[in-house]
Amino acid sequence: MYKGLVIIFGFLFLGEAIEKVLNIPVPGNVIGMLLLTVALILGIVELKDVEEVGTFFIKNMSVMFIPPGVGIVVYWNLVKSQIVPISVALLISFVVTMVFTAKVVEIMRRTKG
Repeated sequence: MYKGLVIIFGFLFLGEAIEKVLNIPVPGNVIGMLLLTVALILGIVELKDVEEVGTFFIKNMSVMFIPPGVGIVVYWNLVKSQIVPISVALLISFVVTMVFTAKVVEIMRRTKG
């Protein structure tokens, strides 16, 4: 399990470093996740090395929603005053994500079979 933690946090650190050095507008954790994905696809990192830790993180993901939930309660007046733009942004991002995911799955199914 320690090896998996080192790998995952290593890619997180690498992504954060790349973001700071290159000063790009993409969060470092996203860059690290993309680099880890590429490393898994290319076989640089084996799935068995990070699978146990990844499963643990996914099972405990609900804990990560507590801080944003508290933030919404604390800043409810601000959120309430901006509810229309927030709702529109959420709706558009939801639709774009669904369409993009469907297209990726469609492409992957076509190339497999």
